[in-house]
Amino acid sequence: MTAAFAELGARSNFSFLDGASHPEELVQTAQELGLAGLGLCDTNSLAGVVRGHVAAKAARLRFVVGCRLVLQDGSTWLAWPTDRAAYGRLTALLSRGRMQAPKGECRLGRDDLLAAAEGWVLAAVPPAELDAAFAARLRADAAALQDRLALPLLLA
Repeated sequence: MTAAFAELGARSNFSFLDGASHPEELVQTAQELGLAGLGLCDTNSLAGVVRGHVAAKAARLRFVVGCRLVLQDGSTWLAWPTDRAAYGRLTALLSRGRMQAPKGECRLGRDDLLAAAEGWVLAAVPPAELDAAFAARLRADAAALQDRLALPLLLA
């Protein structure tokens, strides 16, 4: 028996310069690979989730709505809202971040993230070079976020 695997941090072409495939193509590939599900986490955006959700529903593939939050301090988080209210807090956070920035950008701070994160599952994406500063921030964030924080095992 093989363990079920789901890619929970995929980026679509709505993550400009990072993702290349349309959400529908990601769903199709996930299905072809036999994945248990797909989580779409575009960068500071939920722009691809409707198309991804529609495609996943048609393919009968579990779909997880998420977002890759890149903060002003350079840290990156994967956020998955667990209910409708949490989704509302995520959309409000993204709207505020975009209103505070020039067109096409999103300004989010760590305090913004921590204030909005109720009802989210969060994964702190480690930097390419782990350092003491990341470890210290992670300890502080873990205290603030309690049981809502995870660390991904591998991100390329």
